[in-house]
Amino acid sequence: MASALFVVSEEGYWAEECIDPLQTLSDAGVEITVATPSGSKPVVDERSTDPENVGEETAERVRDAHENEPRLQNPKPLATTDADEYDAVVFPGGHGTEWDVNQDEDARRLLRNAVESGEKKALVVCHAVGLLAFTRDSDGDFLVTGRDVTGFPNEWEEGIVDEHDCMPDGRKLPYWVEDEVKAAGGDWDAQLDADTSVRTDGDLLTARGPESSHAAAKTLLEALDIER
Repeated sequence: MASALFVVSEEGYWAEECIDPLQTLSDAGVEITVATPSGSKPVVDERSTDPENVGEETAERVRDAHENEPRLQNPKPLATTDADEYDAVVFPGGHGTEWDVNQDEDARRLLRNAVESGEKKALVVCHAVGLLAFTRDSDGDFLVTGRDVTGFPNEWEEGIVDEHDCMPDGRKLPYWVEDEVKAAGGDWDAQLDADTSVRTDGDLLTARGPESSHAAAKTLLEALDIER
């Protein structure tokens, strides 16, 4: 049985970006393990469970999963995880990842090992793509240099933060994902004219945002040679 490790934020994950891939992979027979930086229960971004933002049907589905999905209730600490134990490592997005997952040394280790192994896959979604701006390969170079990637674009960020880069909850966004990934040498294209955006470069898969979550999960299943 194929297996996947989900690395989820304790500072605010975007519900659909975690729960849709988790459920899609699980329905296809993939064994799922959830980890967070400290091992505490992941925290959901309340905007991602608000019917006014995501619609009544999505809001109900993701709220139920956040509150009742057993694997989200009892995560492992990242420091105790090893990419070698899984076929894929998945990094759901959400603004919260900018404060924990993206700059976590164990998250960087997992991403590097998954992508460099030649036998694993890594799926990085939305704001979690910022992790690529902080991850170095085994030679000390940025892992993302020269790789085709997508992620949460500046154009969308402009509609969320104020003129001082502060979020609706008052927290100051520490960086913009697109800027940092480009600075680290990534070949960035968020494909803003497309309904969904998923890019594959070797064993690295990236996805733009919530609306690309399902397509990303299906792309990962294909990469793992799993029929659904």
